[in-house]
Amino acid sequence: NHIETKDGLAILNGDFAGYKDCVVGVVTLKQKDLVSKIAVIFPEKDTWSTLSSNYYNLKELLTEKYGEPSEVVEKFDSYSEPEDDNSKMHEVQFDNCKYYSTYETEKGSIQLTIDHDDISSCFVRLSYFDKINGKIIREKAKSDL
Repeated sequence: NHIETKDGLAILNGDFAGYKDCVVGVVTLKQKDLVSKIAVIFPEKDTWSTLSSNYYNLKELLTEKYGEPSEVVEKFDSYSEPEDDNSKMHEVQFDNCKYYSTYETEKGSIQLTIDHDDISSCFVRLSYFDKINGKIIREKAKSDL
């Protein structure tokens, strides 16, 4: 379902990859119908076990489809390794959780991340970056300089 379009960003809501109630953002270059990025935000989770389960499930599916990721970082940037669910969620909420996997394809790159929007909203984000349209948009940006 289309929610809104503003400044080259279309926001949609619906099911994606077996997950219900996802938010999908489609970024285009203004005045052109060139999609440069699509981001899927999966439903918010309030426990590390459900959040990391979403991440690892999607990572497994992406790896089956695209092969091994080109880059993987899965760590907490904290003084000590958080041991329980609440401690791990705290690290996510305060931007000390670095969990992402990047896949390179001939058409662009795909990045799966555990992310947050302030301390109350933690989710998995899947972003697709279009290589060809990204280059066109980059050239347009350079011509404006």
